[in-house]
Amino acid sequence: MSTATLRQRSTAPDAARVESAVKVYGSSSDTAVRALDGVSVGFPAGRFTAIMGPSGSGKSTLMHCAAGLDTLTSGSAYIGDTELGPLDDRRLTLLRRDRVGFVFQAFNLVPTLTVAENIRLPMDLAGRRFDRDTLEWTDALIDVVGLRDRLCHRPAELSGGQQQRVAVARAFAGRPDVVFADEPTGNLDSRSGEEVLGLLGRAVREMGRTVVMVTHDPVAAAHADEVVFLADGRLVDRMAAPTADKVLDRLKAFDARSATNSEGAPS
Repeated sequence: MSTATLRQRSTAPDAARVESAVKVYGSSSDTAVRALDGVSVGFPAGRFTAIMGPSGSGKSTLMHCAAGLDTLTSGSAYIGDTELGPLDDRRLTLLRRDRVGFVFQAFNLVPTLTVAENIRLPMDLAGRRFDRDTLEWTDALIDVVGLRDRLCHRPAELSGGQQQRVAVARAFAGRPDVVFADEPTGNLDSRSGEEVLGLLGRAVREMGRTVVMVTHDPVAAAHADEVVFLADGRLVDRMAAPTADKVLDRLKAFDARSATNSEGAPS
Protein backbone atom coordinates (compact mmCIF):
# COMPACT_ATOMS: atom_id res chain seq x y z
CA MET A 1 0.00 0.00 0.00
CA SER A 2 1.35 3.45 -0.89
CA THR A 3 2.32 6.11 1.64
CA ALA A 4 -0.29 8.41 0.12
CA THR A 5 -3.01 5.83 0.71
CA LEU A 6 -1.87 5.28 4.30
CA ARG A 7 -2.12 8.99 5.03
CA GLN A 8 -5.65 9.45 3.73
CA ARG A 9 -7.86 10.49 6.62
CA SER A 10 -10.45 12.97 7.82
CA THR A 11 -9.99 16.65 6.93
CA ALA A 12 -10.60 17.53 10.60
CA PRO A 13 -7.57 18.99 12.41
CA ASP A 14 -5.52 16.52 14.40
CA ALA A 15 -6.08 16.41 18.14
CA ALA A 16 -2.79 14.47 18.36
CA ARG A 17 -0.20 13.26 15.88
CA VAL A 18 3.31 11.89 15.51
CA GLU A 19 5.69 12.55 12.64
CA SER A 20 8.57 10.23 11.66
CA ALA A 21 8.31 8.72 15.14
CA VAL A 22 11.15 6.41 16.17
CA LYS A 23 11.40 4.75 19.56
CA VAL A 24 14.35 2.53 20.41
CA TYR A 25 14.66 0.71 23.73
CA GLY A 26 18.17 -0.23 24.81
CA SER A 27 21.51 1.34 23.85
CA SER A 28 23.44 -1.74 22.76
CA SER A 29 23.27 -2.58 19.06
CA ASP A 30 22.90 -6.24 20.01
CA THR A 31 19.92 -5.77 22.35
CA ALA A 32 18.24 -2.58 21.11
CA VAL A 33 14.56 -2.93 20.20
CA ARG A 34 13.08 -0.58 17.58
CA ALA A 35 9.51 -0.32 18.85
CA LEU A 36 8.53 2.46 16.42
CA ASP A 37 10.21 2.75 13.04
CA GLY A 38 9.36 6.05 11.36
CA VAL A 39 5.61 6.24 12.06
CA SER A 40 3.66 9.29 10.89
CA VAL A 41 -0.03 9.30 11.80
CA GLY A 42 -2.62 11.82 12.92
CA PHE A 43 -5.67 11.33 15.12
CA PRO A 44 -8.43 13.70 13.92
CA ALA A 45 -10.36 15.80 16.40
CA GLY A 46 -13.91 14.66 17.06
CA ARG A 47 -13.18 11.10 15.92
CA PHE A 48 -12.75 7.68 17.53
CA THR A 49 -9.55 5.97 16.31
CA ALA A 50 -8.42 2.46 17.25
CA ILE A 51 -4.80 1.29 17.07
CA MET A 52 -4.31 -2.41 16.34
CA GLY A 53 -1.52 -4.83 15.53
CA PRO A 54 0.11 -8.06 16.65
CA SER A 55 1.83 -8.32 20.03
CA GLY A 56 5.06 -6.35 19.83
CA SER A 57 3.87 -4.25 16.89
CA GLY A 58 4.39 -0.98 18.78
CA LYS A 59 0.76 0.00 19.33
CA SER A 60 1.08 0.76 23.08
CA THR A 61 4.42 2.51 22.50
CA LEU A 62 2.76 4.70 19.88
CA MET A 63 -0.02 5.64 22.27
CA HIS A 64 2.38 6.37 25.16
CA CYS A 65 4.60 8.59 22.99
CA ALA A 66 1.63 10.39 21.39
CA ALA A 67 0.20 11.07 24.86
CA GLY A 68 3.48 12.33 26.34
CA LEU A 69 3.86 9.39 28.72
CA ASP A 70 7.08 8.37 26.98
CA THR A 71 9.60 10.25 24.84
CA LEU A 72 10.58 9.53 21.26
CA THR A 73 14.12 8.63 20.28
CA SER A 74 13.63 10.80 17.19
CA GLY A 75 10.74 12.41 15.36
CA SER A 76 8.00 14.59 16.82
CA ALA A 77 4.78 14.22 18.80
CA TYR A 78 2.08 16.88 19.06
CA ILE A 79 -1.05 17.55 21.05
CA GLY A 80 -2.88 19.96 18.78
CA ASP A 81 -0.17 22.36 17.59
CA THR A 82 2.00 21.91 20.69
CA GLU A 83 5.13 19.83 20.15
CA LEU A 84 5.86 17.66 23.18
CA GLY A 85 9.61 17.17 22.71
CA PRO A 86 10.76 20.69 23.68
CA LEU A 87 8.62 20.78 26.84
CA ASP A 88 10.35 20.43 30.21
CA ASP A 89 8.92 18.07 32.83
CA ARG A 90 6.75 20.74 34.45
CA ARG A 91 5.19 21.97 31.22
CA LEU A 92 4.67 18.42 30.00
CA THR A 93 2.93 17.51 33.27
CA LEU A 94 0.65 20.55 32.96
CA LEU A 95 -0.17 19.72 29.35
CA ARG A 96 -1.11 16.14 30.22
CA ARG A 97 -3.20 17.37 33.14
CA ASP A 98 -5.07 20.04 31.19
CA ARG A 99 -5.32 18.65 27.65
CA VAL A 100 -5.11 14.85 27.82
CA GLY A 101 -7.32 12.22 29.46
CA PHE A 102 -6.46 8.59 30.13
CA VAL A 103 -8.41 5.35 30.53
CA PHE A 104 -6.36 2.25 31.37
CA GLN A 105 -7.07 -1.46 31.61
CA ALA A 106 -6.71 -1.17 35.39
CA PHE A 107 -9.30 1.34 36.54
CA ASN A 108 -6.85 3.32 38.74
CA LEU A 109 -9.57 4.80 40.95
CA VAL A 110 -8.76 6.16 44.41
CA PRO A 111 -10.40 3.65 46.77
CA THR A 112 -11.10 6.13 49.58
CA LEU A 113 -12.96 8.57 47.31
CA THR A 114 -16.58 8.36 46.20
CA VAL A 115 -17.61 8.12 42.56
CA ALA A 116 -18.30 11.86 42.45
CA GLU A 117 -14.93 12.65 44.04
CA ASN A 118 -13.06 10.34 41.65
CA ILE A 119 -14.70 12.03 38.65
CA ARG A 120 -13.76 15.49 39.95
CA LEU A 121 -10.24 14.49 40.98
CA PRO A 122 -8.33 15.83 37.91
CA MET A 123 -10.04 19.21 38.23
CA ASP A 124 -9.46 19.31 41.99
CA LEU A 125 -5.75 18.58 41.47
CA ALA A 126 -5.60 21.34 38.85
CA GLY A 127 -7.29 23.77 41.25
CA ARG A 128 -10.06 24.54 38.77
CA ARG A 129 -13.13 26.44 39.87
CA PHE A 130 -16.42 24.65 39.44
CA ASP A 131 -18.25 27.33 37.49
CA ARG A 132 -21.65 26.84 35.90
CA ASP A 133 -20.26 25.48 32.62
CA THR A 134 -18.07 22.95 34.43
CA LEU A 135 -20.93 21.79 36.63
CA GLU A 136 -23.21 21.38 33.60
CA TRP A 137 -20.51 19.43 31.77
CA THR A 138 -19.84 17.02 34.64
CA ASP A 139 -23.58 16.64 35.20
CA ALA A 140 -24.03 15.65 31.54
CA LEU A 141 -21.12 13.20 31.83
CA ILE A 142 -22.72 11.51 34.83
CA ASP A 143 -25.85 10.92 32.76
CA VAL A 144 -23.86 9.64 29.77
CA VAL A 145 -22.05 7.03 31.89
CA GLY A 146 -25.21 6.19 33.89
CA LEU A 147 -23.81 6.69 37.38
CA ARG A 148 -26.21 9.15 38.97
CA ASP A 149 -27.43 6.57 41.51
CA ARG A 150 -23.82 5.61 42.43
CA LEU A 151 -22.26 9.01 43.13
CA CYS A 152 -21.84 8.39 46.87
CA HIS A 153 -20.47 4.86 46.47
CA ARG A 154 -16.79 3.97 46.70
CA PRO A 155 -15.00 1.82 44.08
CA ALA A 156 -15.15 -1.36 46.20
CA GLU A 157 -18.95 -1.11 46.11
CA LEU A 158 -19.04 -1.12 42.29
CA SER A 159 -18.73 -3.81 39.64
CA GLY A 160 -15.77 -3.78 37.29
CA GLY A 161 -17.86 -2.29 34.51
CA GLN A 162 -19.12 0.47 36.81
CA GLN A 163 -15.57 1.26 37.95
CA GLN A 164 -14.45 1.61 34.33
CA ARG A 165 -17.40 3.90 33.66
CA VAL A 166 -16.14 6.10 36.50
CA ALA A 167 -12.70 6.08 34.89
CA VAL A 168 -14.23 7.12 31.56
CA ALA A 169 -16.13 9.99 33.18
CA ARG A 170 -12.96 11.09 35.02
CA ALA A 171 -10.99 11.07 31.76
CA PHE A 172 -13.49 13.40 30.07
CA ALA A 173 -14.29 15.59 33.08
CA GLY A 174 -11.69 18.26 32.31
CA ARG A 175 -12.77 18.46 28.65
CA PRO A 176 -9.35 17.39 27.34
CA ASP A 177 -8.33 17.71 23.69
CA VAL A 178 -7.98 13.93 23.44
CA VAL A 179 -8.57 10.85 25.59
CA PHE A 180 -6.20 7.89 25.20
CA ALA A 181 -7.59 4.49 26.19
CA ASP A 182 -5.20 1.54 26.58
CA GLU A 183 -7.11 -1.77 26.37
CA PRO A 184 -10.01 -0.23 28.35
CA THR A 185 -12.11 -3.42 28.25
CA GLY A 186 -9.27 -5.83 29.04
CA ASN A 187 -10.47 -6.50 32.61
CA LEU A 188 -14.19 -6.61 31.79
CA ASP A 189 -16.65 -9.26 30.73
CA SER A 190 -18.12 -8.91 27.24
CA ARG A 191 -21.31 -7.15 28.37
CA SER A 192 -19.50 -4.59 30.55
CA GLY A 193 -16.90 -4.09 27.84
CA GLU A 194 -19.61 -3.37 25.28
CA GLU A 195 -21.11 -0.78 27.62
CA VAL A 196 -17.77 1.00 28.08
CA LEU A 197 -17.08 1.01 24.34
CA GLY A 198 -20.55 2.42 23.75
CA LEU A 199 -19.78 5.20 26.22
CA LEU A 200 -16.56 6.09 24.43
CA GLY A 201 -18.46 6.22 21.16
CA ARG A 202 -21.19 8.41 22.64
CA ALA A 203 -18.61 10.82 24.06
CA VAL A 204 -17.23 11.25 20.55
CA ARG A 205 -20.49 11.47 18.64
CA GLU A 206 -22.72 13.27 21.15
CA MET A 207 -20.18 15.41 23.04
CA GLY A 208 -17.64 16.16 20.32
CA ARG A 209 -14.73 14.46 22.08
CA THR A 210 -11.67 12.70 20.58
CA VAL A 211 -10.67 9.15 21.54
CA VAL A 212 -7.59 7.10 20.60
CA MET A 213 -7.82 3.49 21.78
CA VAL A 214 -5.28 0.66 21.73
CA THR A 215 -6.95 -2.73 21.49
CA HIS A 216 -6.30 -6.28 20.31
CA ASP A 217 -10.03 -7.05 20.01
CA PRO A 218 -11.70 -6.71 16.57
CA VAL A 219 -15.10 -6.33 18.26
CA ALA A 220 -13.79 -3.37 20.26
CA ALA A 221 -12.14 -1.85 17.19
CA ALA A 222 -15.47 -1.99 15.35
CA HIS A 223 -16.76 0.78 17.63
CA ALA A 224 -14.20 3.21 16.19
CA ASP A 225 -14.56 5.48 13.16
CA GLU A 226 -11.20 4.30 11.86
CA VAL A 227 -8.57 1.67 12.66
CA VAL A 228 -4.83 2.16 12.09
CA PHE A 229 -2.75 -1.00 11.90
CA LEU A 230 0.86 -1.38 13.01
CA ALA A 231 3.29 -4.22 12.33
CA ASP A 232 6.95 -4.35 13.35
CA GLY A 233 6.81 -0.73 14.52
CA ARG A 234 5.47 0.60 11.23
CA LEU A 235 2.12 1.93 10.06
CA VAL A 236 0.94 -0.61 7.49
CA ASP A 237 -2.75 0.12 6.88
CA ARG A 238 -5.84 2.14 7.78
CA MET A 239 -9.49 1.14 7.69
CA ALA A 240 -12.47 3.49 7.76
CA ALA A 241 -15.89 2.32 9.01
CA PRO A 242 -14.51 -0.93 10.44
CA THR A 243 -16.52 -4.01 11.26
CA ALA A 244 -15.32 -6.85 13.48
CA ASP A 245 -15.19 -9.24 10.50
CA LYS A 246 -13.23 -6.84 8.29
CA VAL A 247 -10.74 -6.10 11.07
CA LEU A 248 -10.28 -9.80 11.81
CA ASP A 249 -9.70 -10.54 8.12
CA ARG A 250 -7.10 -7.78 7.92
CA LEU A 251 -5.28 -9.08 10.98
CA LYS A 252 -5.28 -12.61 9.54
CA ALA A 253 -3.77 -11.25 6.33
CA PHE A 254 -0.98 -9.60 8.33
CA ASP A 255 -0.33 -12.86 10.20
CA ALA A 256 -0.18 -14.82 6.94
CA ARG A 257 2.18 -12.30 5.38
CA SER A 258 4.43 -12.37 8.45
CA ALA A 259 4.52 -16.19 8.40
CA THR A 260 5.41 -16.19 4.70
CA ASN A 261 8.19 -13.67 5.26
CA SER A 262 9.56 -15.71 8.17
CA GLU A 263 9.60 -18.91 6.10
CA GLY A 264 11.39 -17.14 3.29
CA ALA A 265 14.03 -15.58 5.51
CA PRO A 266 17.47 -17.15 5.44
CA SER A 267 18.31 -19.34 8.43
